[in-house]
Amino acid sequence: MRMTLYHGEPNGPSLAVLAALFAKEVQAELVRIDLESGERHTLPCAQEPLVAMSVEGEGAVLVVAGEAMTDSVFIACYLDDVGQGAALRPADPYGRWEAMRWCRQTTERTAPAAAYLGCWAHPPKADAALLERIGSVDLRARWEQIAAGEFSADHLNDSRTKIHQAAERIEARLDGRQWLMDRFSIADIETYAWLAGMVRLVPAAFAAKPRTTAWLARVRTSPAVAQALSLARTGDPAASWSVGPEINRWG
Repeated sequence: MRMTLYHGEPNGPSLAVLAALFAKEVQAELVRIDLESGERHTLPCAQEPLVAMSVEGEGAVLVVAGEAMTDSVFIACYLDDVGQGAALRPADPYGRWEAMRWCRQTTERTAPAAAYLGCWAHPPKADAALLERIGSVDLRARWEQIAAGEFSADHLNDSRTKIHQAAERIEARLDGRQWLMDRFSIADIETYAWLAGMVRLVPAAFAAKPRTTAWLARVRTSPAVAQALSLARTGDPAASWSVGPEINRWG
């Protein structure tokens, strides 16, 4: 079964999907695209509803036998089912629920905050002609705001708060644990992928958190994540950002 993974620099959702792919030893054609310039919207599958309306924003796209899939957690779950080796999700129902609950909090609270701060610090660029191809009205509006340098002080402050909250949650979770679940899982991959670039942008969130600091190093040097990071074409993939999920309107 032919698979093609369209991905950007190994950061954010691209890092999460690449690490899951390598962890599960899945064979796929890897095609690098420039997510920071909106190149995803030039793909043949770009106008398919599941791609155009992806809630993740500018993330990786996995095409399997002509069917396109988006959103890194769901792609990772698919790869976990079709791949080999150790499972990336707990086997028991409660453990699986717990892992998915953790991932959902990451994608709904941490990811929008990280992407907003990342784009503020390292603005992506897309030309007006390309923006016209974007099927999601919300996503196009976020691209236009970034292109215009329109970053809300309230959103920036709220985003920093959410990064602090994420680091606090990790520090508490790692009391007596090496990984966020019982073993290395999608939860570690997804959370690390969004937070790795925040250490520099929100350093206070990670100060005096020894368990979180040690966990970041463990995830970074884990075989699958290290292999994904080795694909970087820039010297600093954690500084590569594109438009992420919409900021949670409800706080």
